[in-house]
Amino acid sequence: MREKVWRLIAVVLCVVMLSGQTVFADSVDSSDVYVSLGADLSTKEKATVLKLLGIDNINDYKVEYITNKQEHEYLDEYLDKSFIGSRALSSVIVKSGGEGIHVETYNITFCTAGMYRNALATAGMENAEVTVAGPFNISGTAALVGAMKAYESMTGKKVSEENLDAANQELVVTGEVADQIGEDEAEQLIALVKEKVAAGNLDSVEDIGTAIDEATNELDIKLSDSDRQKIEELMKKISDLDLDVGQLKEQAKDIYNKLEDMGASLSEQGFFTKLKNWILSLFSFLK
Repeated sequence: MREKVWRLIAVVLCVVMLSGQTVFADSVDSSDVYVSLGADLSTKEKATVLKLLGIDNINDYKVEYITNKQEHEYLDEYLDKSFIGSRALSSVIVKSGGEGIHVETYNITFCTAGMYRNALATAGMENAEVTVAGPFNISGTAALVGAMKAYESMTGKKVSEENLDAANQELVVTGEVADQIGEDEAEQLIALVKEKVAAGNLDSVEDIGTAIDEATNELDIKLSDSDRQKIEELMKKISDLDLDVGQLKEQAKDIYNKLEDMGASLSEQGFFTKLKNWILSLFSFLK
């Protein structure tokens, strides 16, 4: 019986390879861990952050620093300058591995782990463990820039400015909407509307508006006109990114699985995404 199963797996893998598809994501040495630190951390603050990130000796890691100037370059369009502040403090550690994006936060008040995960998926991050920390309670809005810079160093792949810009806007909009409807509700709503826009290749204001209406009805959420406008503007930008819906769901699977359990209307996974998930589950069963 076991021999037949392995033969079946071999056949399936051959079909996938002959079809020009990749079953597993590009491999990255899982021992590589990259760190982005706020450039304005004092010695004491840096020690606090390193402890929260689980780092004993910073010299053992590949490190880069995110400046306050960079924070303002990416966020001034979406946040008041006073909210961003004059010191770069948000710090991040990124490690390759696992399935999907997993996030932990310490001393971050504005952005939740789910908000980071969704935005990082939009930016293009894949299969990584991310920890975000501040030396004391801070908004954490600038940490996404540091996370993606660390990810670029890890993979050697440049993240497009368009994706990073949309991801930053998504992080801010989700946080602002959360102030009105709640954190979980905001994460779910943005994720669901984004999936509808990407899956349907929606790019007109009318179609995006319809997707927002459908999502709010499905989740029984009422939006203010202001928040609806923010989401509409965000989705218009996301519609230009040509996101892979299957990859999006794979990287933020926790929230999409939850949406599915709640009865939300999601697009069907593509054949090869289903095939990959079947193979992975089969391997897990055999193990």
